[in-house]
Amino acid sequence: MSEGMARLLLAVAGAYALVGVGFAIPFVVRGAGVLEPVAREGTWGFRLLILPGSATLWPYLLYRWVRARR
Repeated sequence: MSEGMARLLLAVAGAYALVGVGFAIPFVVRGAGVLEPVAREGTWGFRLLILPGSATLWPYLLYRWVRARR
C-alpha cells in the first residue's frame, strides 16, 4: 500500500470517528430514549457504556432515530 493511500484511509477513518462522536453525544442524551423507552430512565453510567457503540454504529442509529421521529 502506498503512503498516499494509507493517509487517505486514516483521514477517512478519522472523519468517521469524529462524526461518530459528534452524533453519539446527543444520541445518548436524547436519541436512545426515543428508540427504547426504557433507556429514558437510564443512568449516566448506562449512557457512558453505550457511548462507544453509538459512535461506532452512528449511521444505523441515525437512520433508526430519524425513522422513529416520523
